[in-house]
Amino acid sequence: MFTGIIEDLGKVVSLNNEGGNLHITMETSITDALKIDQSVAHNGVCLTVVSINNMHYTVTAIQETLDKTNLGLLTVNDVVNIERAMKLGDRLDGHIVQGHVDQTAVCTQVKEENGSWIFTFEYDEALNNVTIEKGSITVNGVSLTVINSQLNNFSVAIIPYTYEHTTFKNFKKGTLVNLEFDVIGKYVKRLNELRH
Repeated sequence: MFTGIIEDLGKVVSLNNEGGNLHITMETSITDALKIDQSVAHNGVCLTVVSINNMHYTVTAIQETLDKTNLGLLTVNDVVNIERAMKLGDRLDGHIVQGHVDQTAVCTQVKEENGSWIFTFEYDEALNNVTIEKGSITVNGVSLTVINSQLNNFSVAIIPYTYEHTTFKNFKKGTLVNLEFDVIGKYVKRLNELRH
């Protein structure tokens, strides 16, 4: 379980394909606090630490993860949003995030507005995910509030701190991102579907 509050930016050190799996080796400032079998979110994708070597650690993404997220597009030296799983008893500063990406979306607009930014994303409505105005959404692991909720797109407002301390500063029109829709909203939507 995660909160969507990004703890660090990690750098991809190496990528190794093995069958349908991708072994991703990362360098972060928090590597020394990690342990093998620990869950760490990478651009919002929960992956298990499988090895640690000095300031580098490795996680493995299976084919299904690569098919449903943007992790398969990573290259060496790319920067990734990193968050360790929350501790029981910690404050929940973002929202309840599972680290299970629902689908990807494309950034369609970046608009600067007097020191903050509005980012708009479009996603495939055929997968039946929904946003609501002022509801929660996770974009590349960052917990955000939805503005301008539409059928297959939404926007988020980014403050300077979030812009500087996450990968949002690298987003431009056409950037592919991971989305995790609000878990409570997903359950409400499913219960409503079962009633009809």
